Amino acid sequence: MVGAQLGAQVTIVERAGMGGSAVLTDVVPSKTLVATADAMRRVIGAREFGVQVGDASTEAVADLSVMNARLLELAREQSSDIHMGLERVGVRIVIGEGRLLDSKTVEVTRADGSVENIDADALLVSVGAHPRELPTAIPDGERIFNWTQVYNLKEIPEHLIVVGSGVTGAEFASAYNLLGTKVTLVSSRDRVLPGEDADAAEVLEEAFKNNGVNVVAKSRAEGVEREGDSVKVTLSDGRVIIGSHCLVAVGSIPNTAGIGLEEAGVKLTESGHIQVDGVSRTTATNVYAAGDCTGVFALASVSAMQGRIAMAHLLGDSVKPLKLTEVSSNIFTSPEIATVGVTEGMVAEGKYQADIIKLDLATNARAKMMNVNQGFVKILARRGSGTVIGGVVVAPRASELIFPIALAVHNKLHVDDIAETFSVYPSLSGSISEAARRLHTHL
Repeated sequence: MVGAQLGAQVTIVERAGMGGSAVLTDVVPSKTLVATADAMRRVIGAREFGVQVGDASTEAVADLSVMNARLLELAREQSSDIHMGLERVGVRIVIGEGRLLDSKTVEVTRADGSVENIDADALLVSVGAHPRELPTAIPDGERIFNWTQVYNLKEIPEHLIVVGSGVTGAEFASAYNLLGTKVTLVSSRDRVLPGEDADAAEVLEEAFKNNGVNVVAKSRAEGVEREGDSVKVTLSDGRVIIGSHCLVAVGSIPNTAGIGLEEAGVKLTESGHIQVDGVSRTTATNVYAAGDCTGVFALASVSAMQGRIAMAHLLGDSVKPLKLTEVSSNIFTSPEIATVGVTEGMVAEGKYQADIIKLDLATNARAKMMNVNQGFVKILARRGSGTVIGGVVVAPRASELIFPIALAVHNKLHVDDIAETFSVYPSLSGSISEAARRLHTHL
């Protein structure tokens, strides 16, 4: 889209549909599932507000077949919208498998076996990644799943065992728990979300505990086997967990093998990711790369930004290199966990000097009205200058609440700039203003 808007003749080679896995099998369907689970949470919690939903003995029931049909249709609609938007600006779309013959030629094989060679002045490689599988836990799409197959489920699992406590595992564990499934989360580390803010992970673990999610920590899954209508997960210490279904979420592998990258002069890392610099260039002249295949933050927003930066750099538009310390991200659990910029872990390691304030939402008037009793706002300000360099929000819709902190980080705003900006009363965002006020210092 950006390349066409800047005047370039653009051809896209895609084997499945516009939007790739982010739209078709990952972000759009999974976050639609999360939204459905959140609707369940609000219905179940309605009685605490004095709202009667049905009779007192009736619990909300999720219809998984309707849910999955809806989320897959939304994914198809989003892909179609992207397709039409690209065609409107003159982008040529070729459906097929692409392979680099050199740094300026792509060979495309269509489903009917026909082959076309497409010559270009420059290439942008954005081939994504696929779920990593354990040799002892091969998904069958019926009882054992990876995250692209889980939408094959026809009914709510009786007992879902989730192997992997990273972002994907935590999100699915949270969603299916709210939908009424018994969930066991197997974590090889001592806590869930080991790479995230420790305070945020602690809140999520407490929410899991309160909601009945069984977290089996410091335990590695050695194998997953199907036994009729159940699955058996064997842990490294010999313990066995029996459930009805298992979701294996143990990372991803870039789709970089066998597509001619090495032949074109594109250097890969040991993990198979494409090496890129701050403007998305690879080691091959005029070949750029973006997305999960680069190993730079597996986020759709980062992938899109990498692509925009690549096109701007290639076509001579104004461009700023990607700054990872300005990236905002969100984990769509319940509650959501949003972060931006410098982390408290980086401060503890001595990489940055910062003043940090953490304000629990338990004191926020709007949170009390919404019956929100978990979560917090955390702001990190550079010591001495008061410049906002990072933040964390744990709350419902944290993905929306992180934006003002992200703006502050990107624009190098002072904590007083946030503190002196009017916030609505009552509002959850008011805690962001209050946290900034508590970081005010007399210089």
